[in-house]
Amino acid sequence: MNALSRFLSRVLMIGLAGAVFPPGPLAAQQDFSDVQIRTHHVAGGVYYLEGRGGNIGLSVGEDGVVMIDDQFAPLTDRIVAAIRELSSGEIRFVINTHLHGDHTGGNENLGRMGVLILAADQVRVRLMSTVGEDALPVLTYSGAITIHLNGEEVRAFPVPPAHTDGDSFIHFRDSDVLHMGDVFRTTGFPFIDLNNGGTLQGTLDALAIAIGMAGPDTKVIPGHGTVSTRADVTELRDMILDVAAKVQPMVEQGMTYEEVSGADPTAPYNASLGDPERFLRAVYTELGGGS
Repeated sequence: MNALSRFLSRVLMIGLAGAVFPPGPLAAQQDFSDVQIRTHHVAGGVYYLEGRGGNIGLSVGEDGVVMIDDQFAPLTDRIVAAIRELSSGEIRFVINTHLHGDHTGGNENLGRMGVLILAADQVRVRLMSTVGEDALPVLTYSGAITIHLNGEEVRAFPVPPAHTDGDSFIHFRDSDVLHMGDVFRTTGFPFIDLNNGGTLQGTLDALAIAIGMAGPDTKVIPGHGTVSTRADVTELRDMILDVAAKVQPMVEQGMTYEEVSGADPTAPYNASLGDPERFLRAVYTELGGGS
């Protein structure tokens, strides 16, 4: 069995302190006064809003609005104003791609407005200890659900534990747009939040799902960054496999994390993806590396 096969067969879930983004504390530490909400058309009736935090997906049409994520609470009024530039219709649903506060911080405001909040089961479970009742998803799912609005099939479905253990993808089937939440980002190395159930193997499995369902013309909305393609998702998946294949034999040789880091297995990617430390620690830990 080669190094990569061993990696794929024995990814271990070992705790690693990771950044957690509860809505209140993180928002309270930031100045949002200068944040502008920018609207980008993706395809058909699908848009995304860029502000601070995760990209907000939108399906807009005569039946109303479906939102994907909602950034931070102090930005809700500006986000709603940006939506009103596109549609005067009711905001019918907001679907959370995962629990982090830069994607769910506006839940409470929207919940009080009567917007129905949806998410995978585990998102509600984890949010219950950090947010009030109005911020919790009121409809949760363990399998795929489909919303039929605006002449569009909006399909939300959970994926294997990847960025967290409550990740969902949302596929706007008629517009051929896939929102991947933070399982896929273009702004840096993957963040595998082991502290909230994310896994390296699950990240690979989730990326494989996206690659398998996307076509050459599918538009991919990342959790952070710019609209991408299936080829971009494939490139990220291949990067992870490459780094894991390099780290596995180092772990088997008993190398410490500092030694592995010094060998710089992410070197080909650092210029484009930035600081690899958090990602490399997750790879090292899940492949069985000690402290």
